[in-house]
Amino acid sequence: MRLSIVTSAVVAALVGFGSTIAIIIAAAQAVGADPAQTSSWVAALCLATAAISGILSVRYRIPVVAAWSTPGAALIAASSGISIHAAVGSFILAGALIVLTAFIKPFGRLIERIPTPIAAAMLAGILIRFVLAVFESAQAAPGLVLPLVGLFLVVRLYNAAFAVLAVLFVGLGLAFAGGLAQPLVSSLSLSSLTFIRPAWEPTALIGLGIPLFLVTMASQNLPGFAVLRASGYTPPSRPILAVSGLASIITAFFGAHTSNLAAISAAICTGPDTHPDPAKRWMVGPFYTLCYLVIAAFSATLIGVIAALPPALIKTVAGLALMGAFAGALSSALSDTSKIFPAVLTLAVTASGLTLFGVGSAFWGLVAGLLALGLDVLADRMRHRG
Repeated sequence: MRLSIVTSAVVAALVGFGSTIAIIIAAAQAVGADPAQTSSWVAALCLATAAISGILSVRYRIPVVAAWSTPGAALIAASSGISIHAAVGSFILAGALIVLTAFIKPFGRLIERIPTPIAAAMLAGILIRFVLAVFESAQAAPGLVLPLVGLFLVVRLYNAAFAVLAVLFVGLGLAFAGGLAQPLVSSLSLSSLTFIRPAWEPTALIGLGIPLFLVTMASQNLPGFAVLRASGYTPPSRPILAVSGLASIITAFFGAHTSNLAAISAAICTGPDTHPDPAKRWMVGPFYTLCYLVIAAFSATLIGVIAALPPALIKTVAGLALMGAFAGALSSALSDTSKIFPAVLTLAVTASGLTLFGVGSAFWGLVAGLLALGLDVLADRMRHRG
C-alpha cells in the first residue's frame, strides 16, 4: 500500500468531476431539468461511477475506473425540444443497448485484438489536448498558471502524485484569495435523489437514445478499454459493459445519463505513478469509489464550488495530472518500429478533435490507425508473394 494509490484516486475523482460538471449542468438545462432534478442527475452519476469502479476493480484485480459519458452529455446539451421525462426514457434505452452489447461476443474479441501501439496512440491523442491546455491557459492567466507549473516541477521530484494535489490545493488558495473565483452561492448540504418518470417518445428514443449509445461506446468505452490495454491489462470487456449498462439503466430513473469506462481519469490511475507494480494498482478502485461516494453526498454543494473556480485552474490541474500518462502512452505508441506510421496517424486524428456523425475523434483515430496498419500488412504480404 502506497500513498500514491490514495492521491491518484483523489486527483482522478476531482479532475474527472471538476472538468466535466459544467457540461452536465448544460445538458440538464437543455432538457428542462429543475434544480432538484439536476442535483439528482449529478448524484446518481457519482453513485454509478462509485459502484462500477469498486465492484469491477475488486472482482478482477485491475484498476477499472468508471466515469460518465462526457460526449453523451454534450450531445444532450445540444438537443432541443426534449423533456426531462423523454430524456430519461432515452437514457434507459441507451443503457439497455450497452447491456445487450455485452453479450455480443464478436465485440469483445474485437477489442482484445486492437494492437497495443494503436491503442496507446489513441490514448496519447486524447491526452495531448489536456496537456497543451495547460500552456494555452497560461496565456489567459499567467499569474495563476505559471506559479502552479513551477510548483509541479519542483514537487514532482519527490512525489509525482502529491505534486498534482499540491497544485490543486495551492491553486484553490490562489483562486479564492486572489479574487479569481466567483462568490460561492450554495451552503453545505446533503444531496438527494429524485425519481423521474420516464416517457417513451419515439422521436427522443431514436434521436437521442440511439446516438447516446453510439457516442458512449465509440467515444468513451472504446478509449477506456484502450487505456487499460495501453497500461498492460487485459480488461474483461463483457462484464464491464454488463455492469456499466445495468448501472446506467438503474440511475436513469434519477436523471443520470450513461455511465461507462473512464479514459482521462483512468489514465491517472493506471500508470506507474499510481504504483510501480501493475498487479497492485487495482487498489486505487476502492479509494476512487470512496471519493465518489463523498462527492455524491455533497454534489449539490460541489456544483457551486466547481462553478466558482476559474476555467484556467481546472485545465491546469487536469493537464499536469496527465503529463506522466501522456509520456507513457507516447512511449508505448512508438515502441514498435513496424507500427510507427499507423500509430502517429492515430495520434494525429485523435488529437485533431474531428467529429463525424456525432462520433468523436478517438473513434476515428482508431479507425484511421487500423486502416493504415491493415494496408501496411496487405502491402507487405503482396511484396513477399511477388
